Amino acid sequence: MTRILIVEDNRDLAFGLRSNLEIEGYAVDIAATGPEGVKLARSLSPSLVILDLMLPQMDGYEVLKAIREHDAATPVLMLTARAEEIDKVRGLRLGADDYMTKPFGLMELLARIEALLRRSAPGAVDEASGKLTIRDIQICPKTRTVTRGGVPVELAPKEFELLLELVRRKGAVASRLELMRSVWGHSSNVVSRTVDTHIAELRRKLERDSSQPQLIITVRKAGYRIDV
Repeated sequence: MTRILIVEDNRDLAFGLRSNLEIEGYAVDIAATGPEGVKLARSLSPSLVILDLMLPQMDGYEVLKAIREHDAATPVLMLTARAEEIDKVRGLRLGADDYMTKPFGLMELLARIEALLRRSAPGAVDEASGKLTIRDIQICPKTRTVTRGGVPVELAPKEFELLLELVRRKGAVASRLELMRSVWGHSSNVVSRTVDTHIAELRRKLERDSSQPQLIITVRKAGYRIDV
């Protein structure tokens, strides 16, 4: 289920947004302060963050900056009562993906959320760069490079191809045999243990805790999938 984090200190607005988003099928968490928003953004890895600008303890700009230090990819939609252009520009330069001024229409908000989620969906392609995105990981097939939270990750050739194959399946399970065929071809030297070894290396390099993987999931007796 797609998870959205709302960082908003106006209790009525936050709970009103949560009710409407839950009706649309989203899982929703709420943070009422800046530090709490940063903490939940890092621990929950939401699919999208709705971020108020005026917050207690840390303002929205500080929260956005803290989020972007660890996560360059999760869409952030800023909400604020400030309508000045300089405020919008500052938010966008710090890494916000969109900006709405209060009061706003619910239908427009939902439409913008859907648009942001489409652009950040697993396997979604940035038309300008050709990059594939999964959470805070970006993959560039043209240059065969990978970044996590904006930091380059060195992958061996087959690790890269394996990751690319899983991401392109957009959450669908891939059996070991399917991965052996698509990544290694029909080489007689490849066994299922080869796939497992490369999966372990991908987890070591890409997971926050490789002992408790949240990205590359083992599906018992079936294979592996990317958790979207």
